[in-house]
Amino acid sequence: MSRALTVARVDVPPSREAEYLAGAAALAVALKARGQHLWLFRHPGEAGAFLEFREAADGAAHVAVAPTPDEARLESALRALAAAGPDADVLWREVPLAGPTAPADGPS
Repeated sequence: MSRALTVARVDVPPSREAEYLAGAAALAVALKARGQHLWLFRHPGEAGAFLEFREAADGAAHVAVAPTPDEARLESALRALAAAGPDADVLWREVPLAGPTAPADGPS
């Protein structure tokens, strides 16, 4: 199965931002133990606005599909702190692209 990614815009109340960042860090550690990744990006002009990217090498193992009990607990805690858009758990699957190939006998 191909790599999979979820992308979510989340809005965190400023008073809960430190707690949210700590929870995201804990989830990133839990995901890394399974070879998955969580990347977090902050909006430069909107306080409390973040983008969460979660990636797995195998879509069937992605945290949105098959979380461990610890990941489910951490995810639930994050969602209690931050409002995510309605499509936060849409699983986007990688589309392999064929790269350019050189002629069989090499460049001329």
